[in-house]
Amino acid sequence: MPAPPTTATPVLTPAMRAEIEAFIPRYPTKQAVTLPALHVVNEHLRCVPMEAIPEIASILELAPAQVYDTLSFYGFFKPSPCGKVRAWVCRSISCALRGGEEVLSALSDKLGVKAGQTTADGKVTLEFGECLGLCDFSPAMLAGTKVYKNMSVEQVDEVAALLKEQADQHG
Repeated sequence: MPAPPTTATPVLTPAMRAEIEAFIPRYPTKQAVTLPALHVVNEHLRCVPMEAIPEIASILELAPAQVYDTLSFYGFFKPSPCGKVRAWVCRSISCALRGGEEVLSALSDKLGVKAGQTTADGKVTLEFGECLGLCDFSPAMLAGTKVYKNMSVEQVDEVAALLKEQADQHG
């Protein structure tokens, strides 16, 4: 005897579904809406839970594996919530040579998390970026929409406070 169907609680809200569906006429195929759909979910939930994949796939008439392929290609999307502000410290060769690794380590110590983790208060997720394209201003960091240029270990206390302020502004 087959197991009874489960009635899992949907991850996507009606508002998220409507936002995703609004993209469909703007793209040549439904598959092309995959990345915008992932961004919609990420903006609302600060992550893309694995349970959202079949729901996105259903809206776009795709196999869940197709949505997962796009999701897993981009390191930006995480399966559990990130901080209100995500801070990427560049560790490309230019930034590394000019102290990027030391800045990342000092910021990690100041925030009390390792790269890839979120502060206990849920405000800041600290990450490393492979390249931010800011080699002329290395070491560099991107946090939300703010770029930090020519960073130094001496700036870490001030920058950590600014990150928490920025998170507070995002409610």
